[in-house]
Amino acid sequence: MSAGKSLEGRVVFVAGATGGLGEAASLACARAGATLVLSGRQPRKLDKLYDAVKSAGPEPLLYPMDLEGASPDDHLELAQRLKDAFGRLDGLLHCAAEFRALTPLEYTDPAHVARAMHINVTAPMWLTMALMPVLKASDDASVVFVVDDAEHAGKPFWGPYAISQQSRAALVAQWAAEMEGAGVRICGLQPGPMRTPLRGRATVEDVDPNLRNPEAYAGDCVRLLSPTGRQWNGRIDRVMAGHDVARPEARSARSTKLELPLL
Repeated sequence: MSAGKSLEGRVVFVAGATGGLGEAASLACARAGATLVLSGRQPRKLDKLYDAVKSAGPEPLLYPMDLEGASPDDHLELAQRLKDAFGRLDGLLHCAAEFRALTPLEYTDPAHVARAMHINVTAPMWLTMALMPVLKASDDASVVFVVDDAEHAGKPFWGPYAISQQSRAALVAQWAAEMEGAGVRICGLQPGPMRTPLRGRATVEDVDPNLRNPEAYAGDCVRLLSPTGRQWNGRIDRVMAGHDVARPEARSARSTKLELPLL
């Protein structure tokens, strides 16, 4: 395996493959030699991504799935299909995320609370639980949860999104401890601020000097999915493209937009 093909021979499932980081990570994983199973809720975007990934590496498989509506049985069906097709799963990358707008908790639609908690926490848990048998069938499986900056937790207006991201981070440590010795490592990736549609829902004029395109963090996804990511088992790798650590003065350098109910 060459240095540039750190995922050669590995089968990797990408949840949220058509999002900003999901798409960039999928292309990076393909260039690193991975055989990808690309999942997302928008078939047309998946078809477009299929062509790009096929040009970059091994031919991928598509698995359209809406995490919001998928049941535990749907995830079990996916696990069986992966077992039939490959006999194992070497990597699982969780990039799907749900965020509507900055809103006071008092005025947050209860349906939005349920949706954010389900897509950001419950659904990834269900998916990982269902895929655990095929992950254990690998000699070196890696599960990577992309998490947002913990600075949002407890801050005004971030609502169920911030709460769900904290839960996601806790999930990494707990599950990794429970999987010790089982051959499956679980870690988190906290990228720096990225130019994505999700971030656009929270900002009016983004002037953060650390803002990068998702491609800046795609290589970190590859690294954590590869054997070199073992050192991050049970931990969250907080990366900032171009910096060793985030500069505190840059963290609040953006204008946010607050959504209030129409009176």
